[in-house]
Amino acid sequence: MKNYKHIHIGKLILQRVKEKNMDSDKICSVMKCTEKELLTMYGSKSLDTDVILRFSKLLEYDFFRIYSQHLIIYSPRSAQSISNPEPEKSGLPQFRKNIYTKEIISFILDSIAKGKITKNQVIEQYGIPKTTLYKWLKEKGK
Repeated sequence: MKNYKHIHIGKLILQRVKEKNMDSDKICSVMKCTEKELLTMYGSKSLDTDVILRFSKLLEYDFFRIYSQHLIIYSPRSAQSISNPEPEKSGLPQFRKNIYTKEIISFILDSIAKGKITKNQVIEQYGIPKTTLYKWLKEKGK
């Protein structure tokens, strides 16, 4: 999947089902649904997080990572978080690092190569550390 902007989770789940050549009877049994409900899920642009979690376990694929990549690309850090680097206090779990997949790295490096965005814009808009970006550029140059 190259386009993280428009996520259709049902289609992605169906794609993974086909890749794993998984029987729909087994899926319905694990998901506790009918064949008709399963087909409806495949056609759904969005699904309940519990359903996505069960599919992730069943199909051995982290479908939530797709949404994380969307956030990295399309929700750059706000001006508030740039001007105030102190982490916001929250009772929610705090994650130390962003997870950058090969697709994200490729997207960013291609955007730089095509002149769509500068290195400084990547650092500012996406919150990618300068050292990380330059490491990617160095590795790409090999």
